[in-house]
Parts: sequence; structure tokens; C-alpha cells
Amino acid sequence: MKTIRIDENTKKSLLEDLLKRSPNNYDEYTEAVNEVIQNVKTKRDAAVFEYTKRFDGVEINAGNIRVTEEEIKEAYEAVDSGLLDVIRKALVNIESYHAKQRQTSWFDSTPNGVILGQKVTALEKVGVYVPGGKAVYPSSVLMNVMPAKVAGVPKIIMTTPPGKDGKVNPSTLVAAKEAGVDEIYKVGGAQAVAALAFGTESVPKVDKIVGPGNIYVALAKKAVFGYVSIDSVAGPSEILVLADETANPRFVAADLLSQAEHDELASAVLVTTSEELARNVSKEVDDFVAVLSRKDILEKSLENYGYILLVKDLEEGIDVANEIASEHLEIMTKDPFTVMTKIQNAGAIFIGEYSSEPLGDYFAGPNHVLPTNGTAKFFSPLSVDDFIKKSSIISYSKEALEPIHKDIIQFAEAEQLTAHANSIKVRFE
Repeated sequence: MKTIRIDENTKKSLLEDLLKRSPNNYDEYTEAVNEVIQNVKTKRDAAVFEYTKRFDGVEINAGNIRVTEEEIKEAYEAVDSGLLDVIRKALVNIESYHAKQRQTSWFDSTPNGVILGQKVTALEKVGVYVPGGKAVYPSSVLMNVMPAKVAGVPKIIMTTPPGKDGKVNPSTLVAAKEAGVDEIYKVGGAQAVAALAFGTESVPKVDKIVGPGNIYVALAKKAVFGYVSIDSVAGPSEILVLADETANPRFVAADLLSQAEHDELASAVLVTTSEELARNVSKEVDDFVAVLSRKDILEKSLENYGYILLVKDLEEGIDVANEIASEHLEIMTKDPFTVMTKIQNAGAIFIGEYSSEPLGDYFAGPNHVLPTNGTAKFFSPLSVDDFIKKSSIISYSKEALEPIHKDIIQFAEAEQLTAHANSIKVRFE
């Protein structure tokens, strides 16, 4: 990992380097993605089947694109009973956490006949994209589906690319069934996003698409935004550990690598006040990389986006953390809760040395779908809020409107909108 003493110039250079990882900077893929989207929009099922054969090497048709109950039953037989038990335990935690986010409609009235309020309604249909191929992420199934279920979404559609055998990974299917997915379709990539956005003969159109994917999936979601809603255009994973001399270097190193192993574009950053900790963490990282299974990915990730940043004090460290606005932020300091109160920008904050990032990925309950590439400055984790919409409620009696109707007329006429003014006037002629 590169060790840098931070100043304004190095901070600016670092931020520019990290932001290069954003999907917004991969324009060379945009044309190919747009071609896929247009083909699926016009040719529908035919395009979906063609792309699935080309990219996944699987013959899919109207008869086998949807996962059957028999396939789900086979998945339960294939999945280890211990894993199934863990999935069910995690679901309880995830559902319990998100249940606290529920919003209800509200109405307020006055004696003269004014009723104002807000009506909260769940989205009708939501599409959940789940990566396939080499990637198997049943945890992402739970995190994307459960807030939609808690919000009260009536229909949840899942798409995921099939393996070479034409089947979906058993743990993915089991997680989907346990979480309450209604329909599952064997299609991945940009073609799956397009199918969900516009609908085909086999895949229903949805109102919102959520879930992680590769660069093609991310750019496809960006392209269909406006036809449907999306959760975000997610970039590569990232972690920032803010630590002082009290931190355990072995814990810090292990946690940095927990994100670096995702892919070569993942970033792992340590911000510390202690030169001794920096040296010890660097050594522990090297020792871990030598024995961990994803050594090649770890080495490239750390070479490209692994940093140890030395700061003069914790206040400067907090400023750096807020500027980077990391997806995952761990605080390992003498008084981590006080530090937490000064953090403004982070997707998820892990406090104390026993709150390692994988705890949030799998089990604690808060959502692991988080803003990346500095977007934690203005975006939030996936939540129940993402699966509802709100309508304003306005009701006035004649007695309530009469005292203010001339004010409204004056406002409308000032904007030269005479039909607006007239719709108020006619009620008091």
C-alpha cells in the first residue's frame, strides 16, 4: 500500500484518482449498452434470448426463462442446511431493522375545513437484479428484497444470469424464496435491465430497478433512468478506516482487505495519526495477502487504489474522511463515538474494533447497498424509502378558500397565468 502524508495537493490528487473508478467515466461502453437496450426495447424476447446465448452461452426461450417451483425445490436440496439457517437468521435482523423505517400517511385538519396531508403508497412492481456467473451473492438478494417487502411492494421480480447449465445458483434461489421474491427470470447484463425497464413477452415491466452488477449493468440502469426509477449507479466497493495509535493493526489490515478482494477497482484507505500503526498495518497487509485465496485481485486492488494516509491529528483525519465520503467507514480510535458525531459523509459507519465491515455486509441488519464514489455526500443507503412514493393531499372548503382567494388570484396574475386566476375567480362570482 502507498503511504502518503496528506496535504491539500495530495488530497486533491487522491480524490481525482479514486473518482476515476466511477461508472460515469466509462464512456467507451455506453454505445454497446445503448445498442442492447434499443434491441430489447424493439425486439423484446427475441433480443433477450439472443443476448443470453451470446454472452452466457445458454439457450433460453419463453418456456424456460422463468425459474420453476421445481427448480427452487432442487435448490433447497442442494443448499447446505447450515447456510439456510444463517440466511434465515440474517433475514430476521434485516427485516427488523428496516421495519423501523416504515412511513405512514398523515393528515392535518383545521376547524374551517382545510385538510392537508401526505399519502404514502408502495411501488407496484420492483425489479431486483442479482449478479450471476462466478459471482454468488445471496446476501445481496436479502438486502435488495427485504426493504421492498417491508415497504409493502405487491410484486417483486428478480433477474439473474444463468450458469452454463442453464440454471441459477442454488443459494441465490433459496435466498430469493426466503426473502419473498414473486418471480425469477434467467437473464442478466444490460439485456435484463432493458427487459425490466420496458417489458417483453416474458419479463414484466417494473417501476423501479435495484441491485448491483458489472459496468454494463450500471450503465444500463443509468440509461433507463426516467423510464423507470433506479436505486443508484453503483461503482466499485470501497472502505476507509480512520484509526489512531490505539487501533489493532491486525484488525485494520484484515478489514481493509475485506473490501480490496472484491475486484481490482476496489479501494482500501487507512487514515491514521500514527506512523507506527501505518508501518504495522502495511506489514500485516503483506502477510495476509500472501495467504489469502484472492491474492491476484488483492495485489492489483492495493497497487491501484490502496492508500495509507498520515494526518497530523484526528481533526484532519475527520476532514479527509468527510472529503472522501467512503461507502464503508470504520472508526478505530480511543473515543470512536465522539468521532462518529463529526462524520458527515459516509454510506455506513462501523464503530469500534469489533464492528468490522463484513458484519454489515451479511448480518447486522442495516442495508449493505450503499453510495459509492463520493456520492455519500448526497445519497443514502438503500431503505424502505426507496420503495414508496408520496402524494400530497389538499382539501379546502368554500369557507376556507374565500378569505385567501384574492391572494391566489393576485399571485396568478403576477405570473400572467390568467386561466389559473380564473379557476379561482369562478368560484366566487
